[in-house]
Order: sequence, then structure tokens, then C-alpha cells
Amino acid sequence: MNFNEVSFEFAAGTVNQLPKSDMPEVVFSGHSNVGKSSLINKLVQRKALARVSAQPGKTATVNFYKLQEFRMVDLPGYGYAKVSKAEKQRWASLVEGYFSDNRNIALIIQIIDIRHKPTKDDYDMINFLYQCNAPFVIVLTKKDKLKKTAYEKRIDEIMDELEEYEGVQLIPFSAIDGSGLDDIKEVIEEYIKETEG
Repeated sequence: MNFNEVSFEFAAGTVNQLPKSDMPEVVFSGHSNVGKSSLINKLVQRKALARVSAQPGKTATVNFYKLQEFRMVDLPGYGYAKVSKAEKQRWASLVEGYFSDNRNIALIIQIIDIRHKPTKDDYDMINFLYQCNAPFVIVLTKKDKLKKTAYEKRIDEIMDELEEYEGVQLIPFSAIDGSGLDDIKEVIEEYIKETEG
């Protein structure tokens, strides 16, 4: 599967702007500033396909990137405190609208910062995906920020923190050295094939 032929396709700021879902979609969801853009850029080997922002809460639209066999969908990052209540509402209804739009979702990549316990927003999102029986995996970003012992300790803690979500795959990932990237590509290919088959 070719991850390198990719183009930015569309940014939807409201539900009625969402494009037709005529290809399998791989959705990226996570807290603001969790490393979503860095993961997308690493997957497609581009430095700035998805804009990496020093200021959290910048992605206020659902962004669509087209590849040969599927689309990548970057949801607005949630949980950023400095955004107005009205803006938070708009994001929430946009994301809810996306999920209730009967789309061809092959896989949701739910992203969590490995260094921290999942936030309430993380748990809300994981609960939603789990209860809907949605196809999702959890990618643990910023692995390179932890030394070996701290990393191993966090992996044990995360297994406990997420133990009620039986059978959900956890993939540690580093945007710096690319570790975990092949696992993520493999899982995307697997789910795309299932959607097509």
C-alpha cells in the first residue's frame, strides 16, 4: 500500500461541508497537542502535510487527505482549555456530525500521550468508540520523551488505566525515530483490506 502519494483534499468546518464518503476512511482522533499532525506527516513521509502547531487547538476543521486507496481524516483536537465555549460546542457537533454521517470508516486511530494518564476527554472518546463497537486502535505518542525504565513503567500503568477496554490494541510510537510506524501502517492496511473484503 502506497502511503507516499497523498494530497490535502478538503477542510470541513461544519457538518454540511463534509465531503461524500466514497473511499475507506482512517480517522485520527486525540487531545489537542497530542502529536496527531506529527503522526500523519510521519506516515506519509511529508514534513508539513498536516500542519504541526506550537499553539494547541489550531485544527478547528475536519481535514481530509486523499491517498490512492483510502482517505486520512484528521479530527479537531479536543480538550484545549483556552478555546471559547461556543468554539468547543462547534467542534463537538462537528465531530459528532462526522461520526453520525454513516461514513465508510475503516479504522479510528485514537491517540494518547504515553507520558500522562488518559484525560477525561480521552476516556469519553474511548468509551464512545468502545460502546459503538467502532474499529479502533490506541497509538501512544511521544515514546521518545521517556527513558527506558520510565517507558516500561508507563506501559504497565497504561495497561491498568485501559484494562476495561478488552482486546484494544496499543501501539507505542515516536515521531522522532519512527518506532511503531510499521505497526501502524500494518494495522491500517489490515483494516482497509477488511473494509474492501
